[in-house]
Amino acid sequence: MNTDTSLHAILDGFAELVASKLNQRINGSSLAPGGASKSAVPLRLLTVRQASDYIGRSTDAIYRLIANGTLPAVRSDRRIHLDVRDLDRWIEDNKCRTN
Repeated sequence: MNTDTSLHAILDGFAELVASKLNQRINGSSLAPGGASKSAVPLRLLTVRQASDYIGRSTDAIYRLIANGTLPAVRSDRRIHLDVRDLDRWIEDNKCRTN
């Protein structure tokens, strides 16, 4: 194995690891010991922290968007969750379109 081949193998392994970690963060899932997924079902409801990571805003900004009615929230007891579809709609509605 030459140096170029081993460097490519290392970089490919690193890229796969990064992609896997990003996928976990986006889907809000984590891996159990041994690499098995805790849940194969993608999350529909996200916590405020997960929603802030999902759209790239602070948790305070998420709470403000909820308070002013921009983002609908699902409330159960004292817990607040946000529907991924509402977050996706917010993203689409706030895209800048220039011609």
